[in-house]
Amino acid sequence: MKKITRSEWDSLSKVHRLNLINSCTGYKSANLIGTKSESGITNLAVFSSVTHLGSNPAMLGFILRPNVVARNTYENLKSNGYFTVNHIAQNMIAQAHQTSASYNAEESEFEIVNLTEEYLSEIDVPFVKESPVKLLCKYLNEYEIKENNTIHVIASIVEIYFKEEILHEDYWLQLDKADVVTVNGLDGYCLPQILDRFDYARPHLKTKSILKNGT
Repeated sequence: MKKITRSEWDSLSKVHRLNLINSCTGYKSANLIGTKSESGITNLAVFSSVTHLGSNPAMLGFILRPNVVARNTYENLKSNGYFTVNHIAQNMIAQAHQTSASYNAEESEFEIVNLTEEYLSEIDVPFVKESPVKLLCKYLNEYEIKENNTIHVIASIVEIYFKEEILHEDYWLQLDKADVVTVNGLDGYCLPQILDRFDYARPHLKTKSILKNGT
């Protein structure tokens, strides 16, 4: 097994160091965050940092890089108060990745990458029509991470939309049925496959499979 120390990766080129550190922590979520500016321009940006924070109340968070340059997603959600989180499916990966380019605020990534704006709620923010799972979220708070000057945005989940065929009787969403992808590092898109699902773990009791028992 190869070993790389801090001093060794610090000596790597910027791209090599980014690739190593961004991939060593494991697979990440792959989502498109949709917003709309005060002037009505829609924005779409790919994020791999969206994480579950709690189920009651339902909350999620994501990380924004330092605001040393214009961050349209951040500016829009602060002014509007709402944004959408849209899962990326296998047939969307090239278009989704292209939204990471630095377009100016007057350009809509929806139009540029040929993804479709969809309005499902009374709140005037765009969902991605092609996405199989979509969340409407409300901005709650933010926390500065002083160690690297990033921002942890906290939001409540207000509405959930999904393809009906991925819903189980116990309200678990089986994402692989909708070809939802994950991200390996910064630019590697992967298609997960469910291997098993387990019952609630209890001390000293054998782990019980849910899927293999047909429940």
